[in-house]
Amino acid sequence: MLSAAEAGADVVDVAIDSMSGITSQPSLGALAAATAGSELDIGVRPQDLEPLNSYWEQVRSLYAPFESGQLSGSSDVYRNEIPGGQYTNLLFQASQLGLGDQWVEVKRKYAQANLLLGDIPKVTPSSKVVGDLAQLMVAQKLEPDQLIEQAESLAFPDSVVSYFQGGIGLPPGGFPEPLRSKVLKGRSLEDGRAAYDGRPGATMKPYDFDKELGLLQASYPSNKGERDALSYALYPQVFRDWQEHRAVYGEVEALPTEAFLHPMAVGDEVEFATEPGRSWIVKLVSVPKPDENGQTQVIMELNGERWFVPVTDNSVQSATAREKAGGSPGSVGSPMPGVVVDVKVKPGDTIREGEPLVVLSAMKMETAIPAPASGVVERLLVSAGDK
Repeated sequence: MLSAAEAGADVVDVAIDSMSGITSQPSLGALAAATAGSELDIGVRPQDLEPLNSYWEQVRSLYAPFESGQLSGSSDVYRNEIPGGQYTNLLFQASQLGLGDQWVEVKRKYAQANLLLGDIPKVTPSSKVVGDLAQLMVAQKLEPDQLIEQAESLAFPDSVVSYFQGGIGLPPGGFPEPLRSKVLKGRSLEDGRAAYDGRPGATMKPYDFDKELGLLQASYPSNKGERDALSYALYPQVFRDWQEHRAVYGEVEALPTEAFLHPMAVGDEVEFATEPGRSWIVKLVSVPKPDENGQTQVIMELNGERWFVPVTDNSVQSATAREKAGGSPGSVGSPMPGVVVDVKVKPGDTIREGEPLVVLSAMKMETAIPAPASGVVERLLVSAGDK
C-alpha cells in the first residue's frame, strides 16, 4: 500500500486493525503509523483508532463460530489464482461439504476449473462459479479430461450451468468448447433458448414493482413495503427463506447477538428489549432428553413465568436409515451432501434425459440433479427439506 501511495495512488484499501491481515486488507493502524509526519500522512492518529479496534474485537469474538480457522496468509493463492476474498469462504464451504480434509486438492482443482472455464477474470460472481466447479471435481474425483468426457450427464452446480448459458456475460476469451455444448445439452433457459444472446440484462422484461409488492403483501403480510420488494427482486430465494424463518421464530433481530449465535446453557439468563419500555428476561431452566423422534419439552422462564416449549432436536438420528441409490440403471443419487430445496417430479411422471429431478443446496451452491436417461419416475425417496 505504501508503494502504491508513493507511486501516486489517491486511495488504498485497508481494514481496521482487528479485522485486518490474512486474506483481509492490511492494517489501517500500521498505515497510519508508517505515514505519520510524512508527505503521505493520512491524518489519522493511531491512538484515535484504539476505541474502534476494541469495539470490533468484541464484535468479531461473537462471530467466532463463522471464522474459517485460517491462522496465517498463504502464498499458494498466486499459484492457484484464488482471490483473497474468496479463499476463506471457499475453505469454510469445503469444510461444510465434507471436503475439508481435501483442502489442498480443492485448491489444485480450483486452478484446473479456472482453465476449464476459459481462464476467466475472477470476481464475484465468476469466482464462485470456479469454486463450485472445483468442489464438484473433488467430490466426484474428476480430472479435467474426465469432466469434459462426462459433461453431458454430470450434475453441475446451477452457477456453472448459468455461466455457460451466458448468465453473467461473455468471458473475454469466449466459452471453451466442446465443454460448453456438452454442459448445455438438455439444459435450456426458462424461455426455451439454449443460452443468452449477448448481455443478459439487455433482454430482461421491465420489473413490475407494484404488482410484485401486492403479491408479497398477500403472501407475507409483515413485509415493510418497497425495501422488501426490492430485496425480493434481487434475491428471491433468500427473501423467501428469511420470511419462512420469521414465520417460525419471529423477529429475532431483537435478540442479543450472543444468544442468537451461541445456544444458551441451563441456568443462563438473557435480557433484551423488543421496543422502548418493553423488555424481557429469559432464563433456560431445563432441557430434558429427547425421545426417539427427537422431540423434547424445553423448560424456560419468561419474565418469571414458566413456559414449556416443544422443540425438535435435529441431532437425533432416525432409527430408519434412508435407502441409498444403487448402481442399477435409472437409480439416481446425490453427487454431494446438501439439503433438498425443490423436487421437480413425482412418481408416474414421464421425463427426458437431462431434465432436472431434484435441486440440492449446500453452502450457497445449488445443484440440479438431472435424469440420467429418459423414462418414467417409479419411486421418489426424498422430499423438500430432507438432508
